[in-house]
Amino acid sequence: MTPQSDEVPAGRFMLNKTYEGDLIGKASGQMISKRIEGGAAIYFAIEEFAGTVGGKKGAFTLAHKGFMNGDTQTLEIAILEGSGTEDLANINGTLNINQSDGSHFYELNYQL
Repeated sequence: MTPQSDEVPAGRFMLNKTYEGDLIGKASGQMISKRIEGGAAIYFAIEEFAGTVGGKKGAFTLAHKGFMNGDTQTLEIAILEGSGTEDLANINGTLNINQSDGSHFYELNYQL
């Protein structure tokens, strides 16, 4: 994540990711986030993935929405229906992010 210098009361970041495992490829996108006094925070992101999923080649868009406040956290990451290309043209599903020891691990649940 690379912070951007905008003159607005929310933070904007450029995303550049590399995926390995059954999901192999690269993704880029943008994230907008806001944290308020007291700790509540929200973020939205759009991420463009290109590579292979289960050996099938193509690209698709992931839409992120996350919220946290105290002990409450929600995170929704969905494949934008209709955004798939090539072998992934009919892909739909969700992405889960699991955190362990300061690292992120991704689990893609999808249908073709």
